[in-house]
Amino acid sequence: MRFTYFGHSSFAMELQGKQVVFDPFITPNPLAKKIDIHSIPADYILLSHGHGDHVADCAAIAKRTNATVVSNFEVVDWATRQGIEKTHPMNQGGKKEFEFGMLKCVNAIHSSGLPDGTNGGNPMGFVITTSEKNFYYTGDTALTMDMQLIPRWATLDFAIMCIGDNFTMGYEDAVEAAKMVQTNVVIGVHYDTFPYIQINHALVNQAFASAGITLHLPTIGETIEL
Repeated sequence: MRFTYFGHSSFAMELQGKQVVFDPFITPNPLAKKIDIHSIPADYILLSHGHGDHVADCAAIAKRTNATVVSNFEVVDWATRQGIEKTHPMNQGGKKEFEFGMLKCVNAIHSSGLPDGTNGGNPMGFVITTSEKNFYYTGDTALTMDMQLIPRWATLDFAIMCIGDNFTMGYEDAVEAAKMVQTNVVIGVHYDTFPYIQINHALVNQAFASAGITLHLPTIGETIEL
């Protein structure tokens, strides 16, 4: 299973032969200036919530690739108003079988408002189970006891977690989240993009290592095999 990092919380995964892009925020991110959004393939685009730093490049990628945008009802309504033709609305607690695997929408503690000022609905995380591997993407969230439910739905091979603090949980809470969801492999996202969320890489790596958890902090543009 291949994970390609585009910076912030934006990444792509090849799942069961389908290209799935998550939370595309690339062109407004100066750290991701080497990423060409016009070269990114996409069969599906998954949006965890409506903030601009998660949806900025959604319309451009979806219109070029004819990808299906999956998110909560309000974000999908916004996507339709951007001229995106293929969408699938979901909400917390719901699950659906897609070509890339089973997607379950789970709770995230955050806020959500769309770039045009309209209601972004409830933020979500995603648990994805496939014939290859299973994983959990937290989206933007605080540490929540709801994470203890995740192992009831899937035995995880890894989790993709926000670690930048200030707007989301920081690395200490992410370590606790990894314990709750019972994974020992974490990919960190949502850090370093803005001064508010810059991290001390050595300190963060040491915290995860001390807990016996393998932490990946890929560079922007890097692809890793999981």
